[in-house]
Amino acid sequence: MGQPRRRGYPHGHHHRCPRRIALPAAALALLFFAVSLLSVSLLSTPPLADPRTGLGTSSSRRFLGRYPANGSGGELDVSESGEAFIVQTHGMIERDDLWHSKHASNFYGCSNSSSKFLDSSVTSQPQRYLIVVTSGGLNQQRTGIIDAVVAARILNATLVVPKLDQTSFWKDSSNFSEIFDMDWFISSLAKDVKIIKEPPEKGGKAMKPYKMRVPRKCTPRCYLNRVLPALLKKHVIRMTKYDYRLSNKLDTELQKLRCRVNYHALKFTDPIQELGEKLIQRMRERSRYFIALHLRFEPDMLAFSGCYYGGGEKERRELAAIRRRWRTLHIRDPEKGRRQGRCPLTPEEVGLMLRALGYRSDVHIYVASGEIYGGEDTLAPLKALFPNFHTKETLTSQEELAPFLKFSSRMAAIDFIVCDESDAFVANNIGNMAKILAGRRRYFGHKRTIRPNAKQLYLLFMKRGNMSWDAFSGQVRTIQKGYMGEPMEITPGRGEFHANPATCICEKTGGNTVVKSISRSNQEPVNDTGMQKSVGTPPYPVYTDEEADGSDTEDDQENTVRGEMIDAEPDDDSVVRQEDPELEEILSD
Repeated sequence: MGQPRRRGYPHGHHHRCPRRIALPAAALALLFFAVSLLSVSLLSTPPLADPRTGLGTSSSRRFLGRYPANGSGGELDVSESGEAFIVQTHGMIERDDLWHSKHASNFYGCSNSSSKFLDSSVTSQPQRYLIVVTSGGLNQQRTGIIDAVVAARILNATLVVPKLDQTSFWKDSSNFSEIFDMDWFISSLAKDVKIIKEPPEKGGKAMKPYKMRVPRKCTPRCYLNRVLPALLKKHVIRMTKYDYRLSNKLDTELQKLRCRVNYHALKFTDPIQELGEKLIQRMRERSRYFIALHLRFEPDMLAFSGCYYGGGEKERRELAAIRRRWRTLHIRDPEKGRRQGRCPLTPEEVGLMLRALGYRSDVHIYVASGEIYGGEDTLAPLKALFPNFHTKETLTSQEELAPFLKFSSRMAAIDFIVCDESDAFVANNIGNMAKILAGRRRYFGHKRTIRPNAKQLYLLFMKRGNMSWDAFSGQVRTIQKGYMGEPMEITPGRGEFHANPATCICEKTGGNTVVKSISRSNQEPVNDTGMQKSVGTPPYPVYTDEEADGSDTEDDQENTVRGEMIDAEPDDDSVVRQEDPELEEILSD
């Protein structure tokens, strides 16, 4: 008797598996399905970390666990145009653009002087010369240069091209003309202030200057009361350690002069500018959009900050040794500093914040930094989150970078150029470079600029080990609302002027009608009783900057202590007293 005929299939070569084969195959399929579920679960789980610090629990700071993959684990799906589609808990979809600032097209930088601002040929008085010696790193010196121009205008004096700090912490021997285009600086400000390249001479010899130091945040009245009498008598004044020596709050015309200096007169030299533009081009060749991160995590900075990052006894010992350089530096409570948002975010924390906001792992990131404490172990989590990791060292040849390597300010200038032109900029601290770039990016079109809300992020990082990625990323987006570089998210008049130059930003109101500026000065308007006036309601929410600047009074405590006119101290910043507030600025450029 013949074999029973097998049931056929349409194409004649698919056959039902015998029962003894089907059972093992089904078991293998179930096993594969279980492994797949486990993989998805691992991908959606935030990395295991010390919930107190947000860092890995091992002594070498190696991160544990995995991060969400693109499009999974609650990460936002970002389209080619850079738009992130955020699904809210109530089921509605809100579109947010990660690369462009909302309402930016309604605002523009406006720093031209009015007809009331007289030409320097009228205001400049003979036999009045001002020499300033700046302090700190590149960006701290930049603030000194800007304010030196304004101080010269207040005093109706001729300004000598500022001398750069060559002896302090940064130890860069560069002079003004090796970093900035000196001829452009002089010519572009010719109508505002008369500027000369060298100190004045008398009888073929340089006139001996009279040394002075004014209090920090000295008002125009302070300059007229303290400096002008000496200037009229001595004719040449030399002011040392010149940074933040002018009030944050000035009248509109002087604030606009600040902006003309900062955003138009200070141009880097051609070699610096050309290399910076090459790096931008190379980043653009790799990706349509890129993020720039200014990462301050050097050993000196961490030691001075007094913060603790989970490195155990080894970290405490190493940073304590560095802190002993400053004998009078008081001991700080590291936990209190973190709670108050005064500690720089770790590289991993910055990466987690960016991924939670919706930036995918395939985004290219340019990192501007010095020596990172912990080296590659510290950077490993950030590189895992953003594998397309670039620096000026990785984007250039040895020959291209060689002329700049020995000069910290020129290296910083290259980073400044790339960060300024990035599609999104973020810093892990609130130092001078972060402030100046934030203000510059506002002035030139409100380019996306992310300021980590460190105080609230710290609390979230403490709980991260007990949260799903969906919950974590949702809370990060909520916390960062108002810290993303949108126009008007900082109330005009609040915050440090270089970070929020509201006086120099105008708003279009429709058609050809333009509001003169957002704020007449960097100071809240007050009525006759001293109470704040209403400034009107903008078309979208206003957020108050938690880092609002303090009082700019001439009679503050520091002025009482440091109000002497004669500078009896050396110009060298290597010897710094505890009461010198410049110390913190030197280490947070």
